Amino acid sequence: MNRSEQTPSPRAMKRLNGAHGHQAATGLEHPATARVVPLSAVGARAASPTGREVTFDPEEILVTKTDLSGHITYANDVFLRIAGYSEAETLGQPHSFIRHPDMPRGVFKLLWDTLKEGREIFAFVVNLAKSGDHYWVLAHVTPTFDDGGRPIGYHSNRRYAERGQIEKIRAIYDRMLAEERRHTRRPDAAAAGQRVLEQLLAEQHQTYEEFIFSL
Repeated sequence: MNRSEQTPSPRAMKRLNGAHGHQAATGLEHPATARVVPLSAVGARAASPTGREVTFDPEEILVTKTDLSGHITYANDVFLRIAGYSEAETLGQPHSFIRHPDMPRGVFKLLWDTLKEGREIFAFVVNLAKSGDHYWVLAHVTPTFDDGGRPIGYHSNRRYAERGQIEKIRAIYDRMLAEERRHTRRPDAAAAGQRVLEQLLAEQHQTYEEFIFSL
């Protein structure tokens, strides 16, 4: 089996299913360079956040694959339906084109740092649909390797996030965003947001993985 088609590790899925009772996935971006891409860049009118939330069935999974630079090479039908884009509008776009402005850059910095170490990561993410509506997911992102073990891209499964989890993580993300908005440079903002998260983890004596699965 090509490693690009790997499912989450048995340990990760045991933790995920045990914590949430069902399978539930990210605007993949590099925090130092990513920005909210105008939707006009993909042939559509730019949308501002409406504050309306889009939901999907807990059994559905939103799937995308990207190259090493984070540009989308595959998107499944569920992703296209929830995000509101056609396949033609999606393929080749940087994954940050669905980034919601209320999503802390510090989370993406942690995500990229983890992926570059060849490790998987889970993260709660709020994404922006073409309409300006938003949707919350629990993202499971893994590096994709060729048969020789060399990284060739990333695979993201997005699963349903429960209301209680969203409310808890939103409070934390608000703290991160407040600190990030004190900085004008995106790399500085990302680093500041990550420090807020690390401080929270230290106070709770938890690793990041333990924190995610405790929600």
